[in-house]
Amino acid sequence: MIKSAARFKGSVPPVVTPFRQGAVDYEAYAKLIEFQIANGSSGVLVAGTSGEPSTLSVPERNRLVETAIDVARGRVPVFAHTGSQSFFETEALTLHAVRAGADAILIVTPYYIRPPQRGLVQYYLEMTKGFDTPWLIYHIPIRAAVGITLDTVIEIADKSPNFVGMKHTANDLGFVSKVIHALGPEFRLFCGLEDLSFPMMAIGACGIMNAIGNIVPRLLADLCDAVARGDLAGARALHDRMFELNEAVLLETNPTAVKYMMKRLGLLRDNEHRLPMMPATEEFGRRLDGFLSRAGLLT
Repeated sequence: MIKSAARFKGSVPPVVTPFRQGAVDYEAYAKLIEFQIANGSSGVLVAGTSGEPSTLSVPERNRLVETAIDVARGRVPVFAHTGSQSFFETEALTLHAVRAGADAILIVTPYYIRPPQRGLVQYYLEMTKGFDTPWLIYHIPIRAAVGITLDTVIEIADKSPNFVGMKHTANDLGFVSKVIHALGPEFRLFCGLEDLSFPMMAIGACGIMNAIGNIVPRLLADLCDAVARGDLAGARALHDRMFELNEAVLLETNPTAVKYMMKRLGLLRDNEHRLPMMPATEEFGRRLDGFLSRAGLLT
């Protein structure tokens, strides 16, 4: 693992993409990046699942990366998610993020296609052979409809010197243990499932990339800090405090709940999505209000 990847750890929220009257609101996005830094996040993830990347154009995704880099000014690492279902689109997004100065690249397994494992190996090796920027696999089989095996991860690690980690968004702690055992604790493995944040870090994950970080970034930063210093009781208490908020994220397709709650808390001016995504219904909103109230966030 290249040395610069050692700083990749802690809470790295996938920042939502604000829309206003159908267009990306880059001014609001810049404020969200600053909000994350001010509240202790160890990095920011651009155009992760919470950022609704499949509804964005290539120029829009590129500009979001540029905006995050400009706002961060090196204070925290900027992770650019550049994956799509298309090799050529992913390549264009990736090369732009590298040239723009992203600190790390996150590339989702190509969705819909359902390739064989040997196809995944060649896809990633070909995609990343032309640059030295650290890169990670985004493993989210529930959305991509393809999983990645331990042997595939090991083969890619053997052949790509700047492959430094994964965002693992799957209910499989056994896989996490196997990866860390095979590649060592230096491998940057981030948890992408809210309700597994504490358990996954307790067995060796270096951090989390969770949607709920858009709402309570300081609590997630505190959770990561508690695990890092060995305060498992304190971490477990924070995990329990966020239990309902974590559950809320996946009650409807992410980021429906997250954007509604951000609007209610004054973090977003507009609760707007692009089709086929839709804002929360009134009934769902009332349920989310209950979660926010019980978490002490809605007064």
